[in-house]
Amino acid sequence: MEERERKIRLWFDMWIKQQDLGIDDIFAEDVVYTESWGPEYHNRETVKHWFAEWNLRGTVISWNIKQFFHKNDQTIVEWYFQNQMKDRKTEAFDGISLIVWTADNKIKSLKEFGCNCNCYDPYENGADPVFRDEKINWF
Repeated sequence: MEERERKIRLWFDMWIKQQDLGIDDIFAEDVVYTESWGPEYHNRETVKHWFAEWNLRGTVISWNIKQFFHKNDQTIVEWYFQNQMKDRKTEAFDGISLIVWTADNKIKSLKEFGCNCNCYDPYENGADPVFRDEKINWF
């Protein structure tokens, strides 16, 4: 468990530092990485390209781990994420990653799931729901 958590922390830290500090050591060659809003990257070289290219367009401000859950060859990590793109647009949301490991503790599958952290109770003022008039996020 410690090695797996160390690799996940390193992956998150790479985004903050905008540096590849060991993608080859973390991901299996045939990894499948799925972002919460739909893009999917097939193989480690594509993940490396995406990481480098994305960091030209934006900056991860924070990616804080809240907790880990481990079961056999799987890990779930709960986190909070915030970024700012070059056009000054910012995003912030809670999420989890479902990770499947190889026998030698490399990530062979990672699926991200996002959750709006700006929650509210639509029944706060009665039996009829009142929803905010706002753009619905992609997750």
